[in-house]
Amino acid sequence: MTTTISNSILTASIKHAGAELFSLKNNQNKEYIWEGNPDFWGKHSPILFPIVGTLKNNTYTVNGKEYQLPRHGFARDMEFQLIEKTGNSAVFSLESNEETLKKYPFEFELQLIYTIEGASLNIEYIVINKNDEKMPFSIGAHPAIALPENFESYSFKFEKEESLKFNLLENDLISNKTENLKTINNVVPLNYKLFENDALVFKTLESNSLTILENSKPYIEVDFEDFPSLGLWTKDQAPFVCIEPWFGYSDTSNNSGNLFEKEGIVILEIDQTFHSQFSIKIL
Repeated sequence: MTTTISNSILTASIKHAGAELFSLKNNQNKEYIWEGNPDFWGKHSPILFPIVGTLKNNTYTVNGKEYQLPRHGFARDMEFQLIEKTGNSAVFSLESNEETLKKYPFEFELQLIYTIEGASLNIEYIVINKNDEKMPFSIGAHPAIALPENFESYSFKFEKEESLKFNLLENDLISNKTENLKTINNVVPLNYKLFENDALVFKTLESNSLTILENSKPYIEVDFEDFPSLGLWTKDQAPFVCIEPWFGYSDTSNNSGNLFEKEGIVILEIDQTFHSQFSIKIL
């Protein structure tokens, strides 16, 4: 099952499986989302919930009890319900059930709201705590932007001039090793060597948006003002790059395992609702 929304500028198509965006085209039929070729990476833009990244030993504890979750959680592999649709917007919902409670012992509703406005696709995340206790979670986006030209024709332009310190991953966990991304006028030319140690993980950034330049001209802008952290990632020789706004990230090697103590975790109060939004703008 898929749902398509559009206006005079853009058309977006979303799978009900994972509520995953798999196509974003302009009115010239140009595609901006990675096709999902499994030879490189078989996803397009999965939702990361209720964790982002990898847990140490894929295990965590709540109230002393052990649970297991795969990398990036389970929401991306579940069927969402389409609960509302207009011409340019669609609302998808995933509610906790017997299957999710075995992996994550909290009652929740997760909504993804896709809205096209002008040349932008806005993607809103809503998390509702339906428990009589606080609920810990992480949430993140993983959109893969298709790069049809030679990879080195592209560059990142950060919104602000800043020290771009990122943490390196070791065995999929956040290490204490950091490096600084070198920029010239806030611009970082792309090459596969940047990603030879997997994703670049920025725990904090001053920039609220990142523009991909194609041959020095603006191509796509991702605005992530609501999100504190960011991941950047691709696979070697793959014709895409992922710009990933996050609340939370992989465990550190010295993590206690207690989900409430996990670095970067969101703690949602009883009966409270979490909102965050990012956007992909065609330039």
